[in-house]
Amino acid sequence: MFRIFALLAAFVSTVSAAVLPGIDVLAGRDFDALRGKRVGLITNQTGVNAAGTKTRLVLKKAPGVQLVALFAPEHGLDGTVAAAKSIATRKDAATGLTVFSIYGATRKPTPEMLRGLDALVFDMQDIGIRSYTYVSTMARAMEAAGEAGIEFIVLDRPNPLGGERVEGPGIEDKWRSFVGQMPTPYLHGMTAGELARMCNAKGWVAKRCKLTIVPMSGWSRSMTWADTGLRWVQTSPNIPRISSVAGYAATSIFGSLEGSGFDVGIGTDEPFQIGGLCNCDGSDFAARVRAGGVPASPYSREDMAGARLNISAKSAVNLTGINIHLLAAAQAVKPGIFNRYRDADAIFWKIYGSESLRGQIERGVSPATIIAGWQRGVDSFRSARQPYLIYQ
Repeated sequence: MFRIFALLAAFVSTVSAAVLPGIDVLAGRDFDALRGKRVGLITNQTGVNAAGTKTRLVLKKAPGVQLVALFAPEHGLDGTVAAAKSIATRKDAATGLTVFSIYGATRKPTPEMLRGLDALVFDMQDIGIRSYTYVSTMARAMEAAGEAGIEFIVLDRPNPLGGERVEGPGIEDKWRSFVGQMPTPYLHGMTAGELARMCNAKGWVAKRCKLTIVPMSGWSRSMTWADTGLRWVQTSPNIPRISSVAGYAATSIFGSLEGSGFDVGIGTDEPFQIGGLCNCDGSDFAARVRAGGVPASPYSREDMAGARLNISAKSAVNLTGINIHLLAAAQAVKPGIFNRYRDADAIFWKIYGSESLRGQIERGVSPATIIAGWQRGVDSFRSARQPYLIYQ
């Protein structure tokens, strides 16, 4: 009787959400996929149910489930550590469990970390963009689970950009890395669970795993985050709001040249929602960006100036393509933008996925032509992903 009441209370507390994440679906099934198992959980502050309770607390109290270890990705268990900074293994005050770092000395759970586990669970909110490292963490953890002979379980969550927006360049094998682990277009339009299915089936990991997906309830491909009814939880220090996600899609390629005087608003209350340069004419820069059909207005701060973007996940403009318009504007107002960026193994190429872009920008190839050049790869990927889609 008490269990029925508890399940009813959980349902009432989340009924306002149109979408229930995998953790809620799992709870509604009385944790059937985890009962009797010793479990490790890969999670962070975004791992919450629709009522806002942390997944690690839900599983710690779940009947028949033994949660014995936690694993933290880039930005740490609480999502407060700056990008690219190593995470230390520590204790979690909320559960008393060890939080193993998988963004430090290793980016993949080691056999020692997995010893004694029956299953490894993944529950984090991704943002649907290839260079964001949470799905890279997932892929390497899947490989580790396969090598250890344990089950890998994904508690699925929405793609905040929706399931229909697929755009951007692919990635050459030469440039695959932790900021481009999977060979997808820059925006893939898939959930973590769908990507896990494709990754496992396609052999994008060295060792396939026994994979289980706990799907969401209520999500469809046309939904962006605004349609889900779920509360946004900051996914990392510079993605504080849902508006930051579309901004990241639009400026993260451009912004990977940031050390060369490029500005995407990091350190302001508009991270990834502006694009500009040091000591340039912001009105000229913004006008060039607007000429490509990008909704933008001039901005300036200190010695930076450029374009403020007016975009969202529902914008008709190609979000990834905005990066190209920004790069073309930068080249026009300050020729030789790449000359100040000399690292042949630069993060820029790993994020974009190819070295071809430099020559195109320097030769003055139009952004429209560059963006159109992505379409064949996008169409091919749309066909290739079809068997792995969970939500139709």
